Amino acid sequence: MISRRAKDKMVHYTFFGIATVSVLIIFFIFIFLFVEAYPAIQRFGSELLSRDWNVARNQFGLLPAIFGSVLVAVGALVVAVPLGLGAAIYLSEIAPNRIRVLLKPFIELLAGIPSIVYGFIGAILLGRFLYDTFGMRGTNSFLAGILVLGVMALPIIVSMSDDSLKAVPKDLKDASLALGATKWQTIRKVTIPAAISGISSAVIMGMGRAIGETMAVMLIIGSVMRIPVPFFDIFESGNTLTALIAVQMGEAHGIIINVLFTAGIMLFTIVAVMSIISDILQKRTTDKFEGKR
Repeated sequence: MISRRAKDKMVHYTFFGIATVSVLIIFFIFIFLFVEAYPAIQRFGSELLSRDWNVARNQFGLLPAIFGSVLVAVGALVVAVPLGLGAAIYLSEIAPNRIRVLLKPFIELLAGIPSIVYGFIGAILLGRFLYDTFGMRGTNSFLAGILVLGVMALPIIVSMSDDSLKAVPKDLKDASLALGATKWQTIRKVTIPAAISGISSAVIMGMGRAIGETMAVMLIIGSVMRIPVPFFDIFESGNTLTALIAVQMGEAHGIIINVLFTAGIMLFTIVAVMSIISDILQKRTTDKFEGKR
C-alpha cells in the first residue's frame, strides 16, 4: 500500500510537472519564433519598427501593424469590458433565475459563431452603416473592427465574470447588507473586489480573442499598412499583425518569411505586456480590498 504522504508527493510532483511543461511550451515557442526571425532582425534592425512597408523596395516597417493591433485590442476591451461586466453583474446579482437560465446560454452561443461570420456581418452591414453615417472614405475602418471584436470578446467576458461573481460566498454579501450597505454598494465594494481575480482572467481571455483574431480583421479593417493621421482617427482603414501575417504568408519567400516571424514575436510581446499590466491592476485591486494599501 502506498502511504498517504507518498500519494501527496506524487500528486504534488505530477501537477508541478504539468505546470513546468506549460512554461516550457511557451518558452520553446518564443525560442522558435526568435530563431526564425533572427535573419530579419540582423539584416534590418530598427528599420522593422519604421512605418514604411514596401515589399518591392525591401522596406518592411511593422509599426503600422503594431499600432493597429494595439488600437483594436484596447478599443475592443473598452467596448467589451463595461458591457460584459455589466451583463455579468445583472445575470449573477440582479436577474431572476428564470431569466438567467434563458439568457446565459444565448450569450455563450455567441462564442461559437465562426469569426468569418462576424467578418461578413461587419464588412457588409456595419461597414456600410458607418460609411453612410459618418461619411468615411471607405467601408473599412478601425472603428468597425473595434466594434466587431468587442462583440466577439463579449461572451467570454460575460460568462467567466458571471461564474466568478456567483462564486463569491453569500455570507460575505449578507454581512455587507446587514451593516447597512445598499445592494449596489455591496456589489461595487464587496462582490466585484472579491471576484476580481476571475474578472481579470476574463478580461485577459477576451483580450486574447481580440488581439489574436485574423479573418474578421482582414475583412473589416482593410489590410492597409499605414498609421492614420491623426493617429487616433479610428474612421480610417489600417492593418494588424495577425492580418499581415495571414495575407503575406501565402506568397512569402526568403527574407519576407523571417519578417513575418518577427511580426509574430511582436504579437507575442504585446499579449505578454497586456497580461502583465492586467495582473498588476488585479493585484492592486486585491490589495486594496484586503486592506494592504
